[in-house]
Amino acid sequence: MIMGKVIGNIWATRKEETLNGLKFLVVKPLDYGKESNAPAFIAIDVVGAGVGETVIVTKGSSARKVMGKGDIPVDASIVGIIDMVEVEKTYLD
Repeated sequence: MIMGKVIGNIWATRKEETLNGLKFLVVKPLDYGKESNAPAFIAIDVVGAGVGETVIVTKGSSARKVMGKGDIPVDASIVGIIDMVEVEKTYLD
């Protein structure tokens, strides 16, 4: 799983039929130990997250299982909204 920050929304009126009704968000991965240069990616939202929230994302085949459909063309799903993160200072260096 990946921890990330929701940085935007995506609207697509024309898309693959199995994606109709899904909410798409732009997520920037977070790494509390160092500066993250990982690129932002698109994830479907199944928990009601919004811009500015810190989220938990699952990727790959697990992302499709969240929807209960193995044939949906999705490779990232937001599965949780993080309330708080606590990291030991010794692990940040």
